Amino acid sequence: MQTHAFAVHEPSGNVEVHSRSSIGTPGITLPTAPGSPAFTTTVPREFVHRAAVAEVLLTGWTAVQEREEEPDAFVVRAQWPRGHCLFAQAGGYQDPMLLIESVRQIGALLAHAEYGVPFGHQFLLRDLSFTAVPDLFRATPTPTEVELHTCCREVTRRGGNLTGMRYEVRVEVAGVPLATASAAFTCIAPNVYRRLRKGRPTGADRAAGAPLDPATVGRSGAEHVVLTDDGGAAAGRGSWGLRIDSTHPIFFDHPVDHVPGMVLLEAARQSAYAATGRPDALITGLSSTFTNYAELDAPCRVEAVTGASAAGETPVQITGVQGGRSLFTAGITLTTPTR
Repeated sequence: MQTHAFAVHEPSGNVEVHSRSSIGTPGITLPTAPGSPAFTTTVPREFVHRAAVAEVLLTGWTAVQEREEEPDAFVVRAQWPRGHCLFAQAGGYQDPMLLIESVRQIGALLAHAEYGVPFGHQFLLRDLSFTAVPDLFRATPTPTEVELHTCCREVTRRGGNLTGMRYEVRVEVAGVPLATASAAFTCIAPNVYRRLRKGRPTGADRAAGAPLDPATVGRSGAEHVVLTDDGGAAAGRGSWGLRIDSTHPIFFDHPVDHVPGMVLLEAARQSAYAATGRPDALITGLSSTFTNYAELDAPCRVEAVTGASAAGETPVQITGVQGGRSLFTAGITLTTPTR
């Protein structure tokens, strides 16, 4: 399996990428002519499990060795657009979901490009968290260029093939560290996944349901609301149905047989806004764990409980439940913007 670098090219010299795959080939070198202009492009969409090129946030990666005891280290680059059609700027800030999606994409990119995981394997997100200062999300007159300094840990293999790992990320803008993040996933071979899932449907066969008022969940249009308006809200807490629209072009970028983790995290974010009545708040912290598949053909509840506010921060604890089983939990910290 070859790896390819679609990274930010330096004005001169070579961009070099090395594969850590036991089944792969040595990395290739992409020449650049001395004095040539620097170009930026996204990594191949297949590396980050996206069908639409427009949804690829990562622009390149470089293997580094920041410390001798941590050989599996990389600098991954990302660009956050100023006008994403779903994760749009609001109140002078970038949408924190761009950070969450960037962290998710890192795992798939490195698994394929550096650890030799063939395309077609399924990646199951186990957990994802971050803590950030509000300055990370301040909007500027240009897209936000982000460096994601990533260390891969707890790398597990079976028969030489990657089966999972955890990675930790230090998020920098212009050399300034502004956030830390962590994520872990399990990797499953296609034949094992088919036996595990047994032909589950790749589309919702139920009506999506009436959306909450978009203004209460920080959305400008009803098509992006993922909670149903069924009267489940109360002061400081709430319970809503998960609104599944499997035709949504971004939440469901390609056919899948379960509700993607990013949709569940968006539901957590919207429920935190609805429970607190603070749709203009900024998410500066997230700690989430995924325990079961969220099926497309069964009702799912999203429940939120608000904690006590302090120093402009409000914690919200969210749980997703389906058929009596917990699907995910998420702790979200909402912060009052200063702009």
